[in-house]
Amino acid sequence: MRDWGFRAILSGVLGLSLLASACGSSGGGSPSAGSSGKPIASQMILGGPPECPTRPFCEKGLMDKYGLTFKDFKPLDAGGPLTKAALDRGDIQIGLLFSSDGSIAAKGYVVLNDDKHLQNADNVLPVGRSAALKTDAQSLLNQIDAKITTADLAGMNKSADIDKQDPAQIASDYLKKIGVSTSGGGSGKGKITVAGFNFSESSILAQIYGQALKGIGYDVSYKLNLGNREVVEPALEKGDIDLYPGYAATELEFINKAKGEATPDPAATVKLLNGYLQAKGLIALDPSAAQDQNAFAVTKETANKWHLVNLSDLAKNG
Repeated sequence: MRDWGFRAILSGVLGLSLLASACGSSGGGSPSAGSSGKPIASQMILGGPPECPTRPFCEKGLMDKYGLTFKDFKPLDAGGPLTKAALDRGDIQIGLLFSSDGSIAAKGYVVLNDDKHLQNADNVLPVGRSAALKTDAQSLLNQIDAKITTADLAGMNKSADIDKQDPAQIASDYLKKIGVSTSGGGSGKGKITVAGFNFSESSILAQIYGQALKGIGYDVSYKLNLGNREVVEPALEKGDIDLYPGYAATELEFINKAKGEATPDPAATVKLLNGYLQAKGLIALDPSAAQDQNAFAVTKETANKWHLVNLSDLAKNG
């Protein structure tokens, strides 16, 4: 899930002390070619945020769901620059990234398929106040979400994070690409304040939703980079904002106080989520195909060496 453990993004927050730790740790290097007869995972070092070994969707989950035991774990960050640098150097052979990270395509990483469905359905979806989102607004936002894919999201993230393009322009270009107008819709339909979390993907999605709503006549304002979920969701409940781009499983586990009800099925997860939101005057709209969730990635060289496609392949002898 994007805001790892319902907290602010850890990438870049861990600071230079972890960077020094990562660079100075022993046990790196590429996997040995002469280790046949042992499970592939046992020949690999896993890298990720320090809490990964105990998290049900990170190393603990890989052990429980897939039966994987790694050679070692290297504490780095949550899908951030430390993890990517360690992958590139060969200090780790597999790292936790996020599925919509633009650097996956840019660097040629191979994300291993979660073929046993460890991760829950963190599909992108609009979350808003029912009173603010009239029928035409809901219909338009559902229309947009029906078209957004994880590949689309990764491409837009690359434009923002690597190519340093403006999220507003990225959103405008995407809406044009999918045939959604951002102008000429009249006016007077009401005011909608669209918020975003404190990372660029959220700003892009907020702009996509906001610009589209402006195109059908809503007076749209923005509160981007508002903060983490502990800031944004209460602001929605209070009516300080009207809409933000959320993530299905993370939304559910935040609002139900981590009861573990989220599943890999986006429709079932959103149905449960709306059961909680309705009492608060809130609504989650249709989930998109785009997911931003934990993804375990290897370099193309590592994937080719061991013929890796699925996470379950790591249990094979290599």
